[in-house]
Amino acid sequence: MSASTEFPLFVSAGDILTDLVRTGDSQWLSRPGGAGWNVARAVARLGLPTACAGSLGTDNFSDELWNASLAAGLDMRFMQRVERPPLLAIVHQTHPPAYFFMGENGADLAFDPSRLPQGWMNQVKWAHFGCISLVRQPLGDTLATLAAQLRERGVKISFDPNYRNLMAHGYEPTLRKMAALADLIKVSDEDLGLLFKTSEAEALAELRAMNPKATILVTRGSEKATLIEGDTIVEAQPPRVEVADTVGAGDASIGGLLFSLMTAPQRTWQEHLAFALAAGAAACRHAGAHSPSLDEVVALLEG
Repeated sequence: MSASTEFPLFVSAGDILTDLVRTGDSQWLSRPGGAGWNVARAVARLGLPTACAGSLGTDNFSDELWNASLAAGLDMRFMQRVERPPLLAIVHQTHPPAYFFMGENGADLAFDPSRLPQGWMNQVKWAHFGCISLVRQPLGDTLATLAAQLRERGVKISFDPNYRNLMAHGYEPTLRKMAALADLIKVSDEDLGLLFKTSEAEALAELRAMNPKATILVTRGSEKATLIEGDTIVEAQPPRVEVADTVGAGDASIGGLLFSLMTAPQRTWQEHLAFALAAGAAACRHAGAHSPSLDEVVALLEG
């Protein structure tokens, strides 16, 4: 098979954006980011052919994202460029986080799945969706339709709601639609509280009722995580590490779980969960959304 007809085994079709983080009075630091992009980089760094499907502008922020995607080894045939403004997350306070988004008529909204390389759906094993890309229209409808098409073709769907303030109103229909399509749903304890506005146990019961067949991963920072597969419930404590920050830890953990499921299906759910938590912990050792290598994850598993 020639290189031009080889396609990624994993595609993340989520948000790609630039974080503008306030570091002082009138001082800002820009960082390439976005939950969907972070998950793609996590799986690619662990060693699987991966793409982040989305649309960028033609500005300096988009150039940085493009170059960082190249450096991460992502399949660039899945990234489109259009003459539109970039999507920016303005993080004007970090403790506690306070942010808003800029990107009216943004480049991300122009993503067109029909422009993706022909035949890619025949090779992909898993596709990941989530965060604000499902809220920003018309992109949200585009991605939900794509997820349904992939599911019909036997591709497994991963979904991480990854709560942001854009989901405060009117998100429930999207949540229900994506949860129903998903083989795997990842949520944090914080996501559950903000999405369902009730106790964690009740929130989890509501989420499970949306799709009783889906596997659910619940992370709780440094506390025990839970993985639910039908009647099987496994729990594990993340490895203890020196935390630089927790940015992208959830993205690294879902990336780790997906990598484990794709490369070692013979593992038990306990082993899959351990791998996912080691990947998340490894990401916390570095500032920013670090994508840990396989060596870093294995070292924590063996430590």
